[in-house]
Amino acid sequence: MGAALHTGHVGLNVTDLARSITFYRQVFGFEIIGQQSDGDRRFAFLGVEGTPTVTLWQQSGGTFATDQPGLHHLAFQVADLDAVHRAEATLREIGAELIYDGIVAHGEGASSGGVFFTDPDGIRLEIFAPAATGLAPAPTQGAPTCGFF
Repeated sequence: MGAALHTGHVGLNVTDLARSITFYRQVFGFEIIGQQSDGDRRFAFLGVEGTPTVTLWQQSGGTFATDQPGLHHLAFQVADLDAVHRAEATLREIGAELIYDGIVAHGEGASSGGVFFTDPDGIRLEIFAPAATGLAPAPTQGAPTCGFF
């Protein structure tokens, strides 16, 4: 069964549904597939061509706890380095928090890399290309860039 499995969508708890919808639509270009934005149960299904990729659930307070068990980070693969550059430009334009200064390699000598950042609730995110040239060096030595941020 392992080879047939793939991620269907990822559900994230957020503190402000409207703010998170705006962020994920700006950065990833997601469309709203469905949502309920009033009442006690607020949520949104975001994705591409009618297929949910991320679901947002307004049912938390505070910020993402990196010192607790659970999600480490969520990574999205794009076709090429140009797409990563476009994402980086959008992130800078909207004032998102970048973890590293720009696009970096996944590890020393790696041909893949991306941009690492957080959403408005502090959830750690990554947009990467599997093959790229001209990347900045890996910011950590002897460990994956995505592992300790």
